[in-house]
Amino acid sequence: CEIEFCTTEQTLLFQYFSLLICLWLPDRQIADILWKGGIFEQMDGPVALVSSEELAFKFAVNNINRNRTLLPNTTLTYDIQRINIYDSFEASRKACDQLSLGVVAIFGPSHSSSSNAVQSICNALEVPHIQVRWKHHPLDNRDTFYANLYPDYSSLSYAILDLVQFLNDLIFSTPLPFLFLQAQMMGMMTEYYHYIFTTLDLMAINLEPYRFCGVNMTGFRIINVDNPQVASIVEKWSLERQIPPKPDSGLLEGIMTTDAALTYDAVHIVSVSYQHAPQMTVNSLQCHRHKPWRFGGRFMSFIKESHWDGLTGRLCFNRTTGLRIDFDLDIVSLKEDGLQKVGKWSASGGLNITEVPRQNGMNITDSLSNRSLVITTILEEPYVMLKKSDKALVGNDRFEGFCIDLLKELASILGFSFEIHLVPDGKYGFQDDKGQWNGMIKEIMEHRADLAVAPLTITFMREKAIDFSKPFLNTGISILYRRPNSTNSGFFSFLNPMTPDIWVYILLAYLGVSCVLFVIARFSPYEWYDAHPCNPGSDVVENNFTLLNSFWFGVGSLMQQGSELMPKALSTRIIGGIWWFFTLIIISSYTANLAAFLTVERMDSPVDSADDLAKQTKIEYGVVKDGATMSFFKKSRVSTFEKMWAFMSSRQSTSFVKSIEDGIQRVLKSDYALLMESTTIEYVTRKNCNLTQVGGIVDSKGYGIGTPKGSPYRDKITIAILSILEDGRLHMLKEKWWSSSSCLEDERYETGPMGIQNLGGIFIVLASGLVLSVFVAIGEFIYKLRKNAEHEQRTFCSAVMEEIKLSFTCERRVKRKLHRQPPALVKTDAVINMHSFNDHRLPGKDNMSCNTAMTPVFP
Repeated sequence: CEIEFCTTEQTLLFQYFSLLICLWLPDRQIADILWKGGIFEQMDGPVALVSSEELAFKFAVNNINRNRTLLPNTTLTYDIQRINIYDSFEASRKACDQLSLGVVAIFGPSHSSSSNAVQSICNALEVPHIQVRWKHHPLDNRDTFYANLYPDYSSLSYAILDLVQFLNDLIFSTPLPFLFLQAQMMGMMTEYYHYIFTTLDLMAINLEPYRFCGVNMTGFRIINVDNPQVASIVEKWSLERQIPPKPDSGLLEGIMTTDAALTYDAVHIVSVSYQHAPQMTVNSLQCHRHKPWRFGGRFMSFIKESHWDGLTGRLCFNRTTGLRIDFDLDIVSLKEDGLQKVGKWSASGGLNITEVPRQNGMNITDSLSNRSLVITTILEEPYVMLKKSDKALVGNDRFEGFCIDLLKELASILGFSFEIHLVPDGKYGFQDDKGQWNGMIKEIMEHRADLAVAPLTITFMREKAIDFSKPFLNTGISILYRRPNSTNSGFFSFLNPMTPDIWVYILLAYLGVSCVLFVIARFSPYEWYDAHPCNPGSDVVENNFTLLNSFWFGVGSLMQQGSELMPKALSTRIIGGIWWFFTLIIISSYTANLAAFLTVERMDSPVDSADDLAKQTKIEYGVVKDGATMSFFKKSRVSTFEKMWAFMSSRQSTSFVKSIEDGIQRVLKSDYALLMESTTIEYVTRKNCNLTQVGGIVDSKGYGIGTPKGSPYRDKITIAILSILEDGRLHMLKEKWWSSSSCLEDERYETGPMGIQNLGGIFIVLASGLVLSVFVAIGEFIYKLRKNAEHEQRTFCSAVMEEIKLSFTCERRVKRKLHRQPPALVKTDAVINMHSFNDHRLPGKDNMSCNTAMTPVFP
């Protein structure tokens, strides 16, 4: 822009008036303290965050106060008010408060509703309102007291337009072949890319190198080549054309461009207009005379009103603006046979597609034959591994494994070739909180690869990002843990077949049955019999089921040895029968389990399932970071899995591992459990005998081959997978890579002869019983001799010596009874009378016979 300098007189006049204004101002206007108000929004949350505008506001005021060069005699002070976003009422109130302090200007707020409220107050009171953010103002803006330091949106739009025009000039000045070459070098000339050209000369560009690569190219064409007359004119023009196109233009030789066709039509429309103009003459016009052509307006009207069918279709114009209206455009797309018309656009009818293109692949060839596909994969045993060789391997020969063999089977069926690339970040594919993917999923989404062939788990989130084939392997999440050491049976291993609580229950049952048997035998009249069968007239009866005999009966039945005590009454026989049945089941179950516990080597694992892991914190567990297993636990709503995810997420540095190999090494070296796919666990446990699978499968999922969204490869891959699955080749591939195990199944639980470490406890029990019987015998011996010595009025020592002499005389089988035995347990007359029954109620009484002369009966 140009700057006009004032004359000397004008400058002096301006200074004079400025001096008068300064002298007119009252002294109170020159203040030592200058107030400024700031209204800023604060973010909602537990802690109010100070905005960057507020910090900058404070910094600027403090800097001015420290540096007295700008305002040497004035001190700036400020009043800051914070408001919530969208609270225009609070903003108005804060603005009024600041104005009452005498602020010279209000800075902020920035939000539209709050800003408008403050602005209206500033307009009414004529106080400057300063803004530093973008704000749209209508054309009839009446905000007089407003200033915005942010660039004006209209000026900014012109800047953007100039930049776009500059870049367009740069792009179109670049030869099209170079542009296509760069796209091809970047891998952007595949069926996953769709280019829409705004030029109307797409049919004149050489697209021969891209016909068979599957790239989608769509553009517009205004020349109506379907009309035979137009086609004839275009062909004639091509034959008569003498100047070939520029070598770097990328245009085909002999093809009429749109500009040429429009020029052709322009000449014709003027001719047609002039033909229809009545009595119109053309006069010689002079520029310095400023005399216009008197027929110019009429002729322009004729042109705008003319209609003609030219090479570019029907020609008609807007009479006011002179712009062409009601034109038609052909929609053309690149096919293997060249550019073909796939639709039409008109101003009146809009877009009309006659051939429905495939989504994300309009021009893709259905067949995979002779196509070269890029495969992304990840190193994971036994799916994809680096081949061991003494020679330097290159290309696909570097890899081997289950997925490589599967890929070769698919290639042989579908007839494609492939190039294997390892995923750069070594990840399967995980979506972060911002919705961004990594790993192989990202490679497929960005079309850097055509297929993802790896142990890639099919999940809900991954299925939304890419497409999957049918699963080629079924799997589920399980636990990989270090194989525990074999348990030491110990001397008392014969107690292991039953848990301690079962042993307690058996003891309680034994005591209960014995006590009930004793009580029932005492009350049942049929359990009493004559003490002297040879004396039917005796009033004395006895009962064999004393308390000790009842306990002895229970022990004999439990040990399946008998006790020579048989119940006579129906009630006591029912108790005996039920007890015998109980002991039969217990002894049979114990015997069956005892054989397994003593002959099979068992492993003592601290955890047996995912529930056991969730209930403890001693054993640390985790998953592979950014994997499908991690996503499963993160999104699961099962209480057990939610608890496990909370544990793992709270210890991310120790719970998560970078890869499966890192997880395996950690399982072997520390007390750590790795949650991973069961198929991989099966392979790992066969290769490493120190590892084992704990528990069952948590969920059920499968491994699939990933393809881009909407890719027609998926269906063909699925059909090929089902084919090799049905004919058994897929099972053979799995056996090939999983069967080579160094740990045999029959070695996992070894059997061998039982030693003292297995049965030593039973000898201890036997020895304990013998020692106990000796002490009981000594007790009985002492107790009995003390009673006999008192009865016979002898010394205790003499009785002991005599009894010892008789006991150790091995040849004699009888000895003299020292005193009469106490009478047996009898029922007195009072007891008999209480029951009120006769002698014939005793079973077997009438059949009893004896020799009364054998032994005397003691009263």
